[in-house]
Amino acid sequence: MKNFSNIQALIIDMDGVLWHGNKPLAGLNDFFDTLREQQLPFILATNNSTLTPIEYMAKLSTMGVVIKEKEILTSSMITALYLAEHYPADKNTLFMIGEQGLKEALLAQNFSLKAVNEEPKADVVVCGLDRNLRWDQLATATLTIRAGAKFIATNSDTTLPTEQGLVPGNGSILMALKTATGGVIPKSLGKPEPLMYQYALRLLNKPAFVTITIGDRLDTDILGSVRAKIRSVMVLTGISSKQDLKNVDYQPTWIMDDIKVLTQAIKDLKK
Repeated sequence: MKNFSNIQALIIDMDGVLWHGNKPLAGLNDFFDTLREQQLPFILATNNSTLTPIEYMAKLSTMGVVIKEKEILTSSMITALYLAEHYPADKNTLFMIGEQGLKEALLAQNFSLKAVNEEPKADVVVCGLDRNLRWDQLATATLTIRAGAKFIATNSDTTLPTEQGLVPGNGSILMALKTATGGVIPKSLGKPEPLMYQYALRLLNKPAFVTITIGDRLDTDILGSVRAKIRSVMVLTGISSKQDLKNVDYQPTWIMDDIKVLTQAIKDLKK
């Protein structure tokens, strides 16, 4: 593949790249076997905040892929690290919408989490995807934001690819809260903000110019790569299509049909 060279590390999205829901995409095992054989380090970096690294390891294990915990980076982890850096110990009370992945990341940074219907005195409302979302959670978050709490989002993906097709993502929940709070817009920390890619580079201990990112979504994976000044591969197995490229003023470095094509391109690096 033209100019596909000087690659020493990868930052890889998961939903829409490696699987749809719980269904692995074709070529998954050969892809990871090739990375191991060629000793190419990688970070699996996802905006999906629902699972813990251990749960992602278990999910990949059911697909026949063995991953180390240090090779996984989620928007929940990025959010917890950001909050720990920017909010002192006397401003560490949070109200959270989200699943176990976000809860464990926040508790690991010693944040105090308020329960639904408690008096709205939290310092920050943190919102990640919650597939069991209830009205009382939205109500508590709304009241807490209206009472002056900061509004932080793990990510703003409006949809999530599954075996059945696209379903609501965290961005859909954010839109509901924006409406209910009279237009308060959260600070979103996941892709396309460059923070996740910057942290992944530190974990990889590699500079941006020898790293590539792999993603399926233009407005998160690819735009985030552009902002982080990292070359990118867009695969066509997820959200974005070639037609979508006509509607944006940025582009991926390469476009590939799927990870099978990407795997062959990586194998060809050694020829």
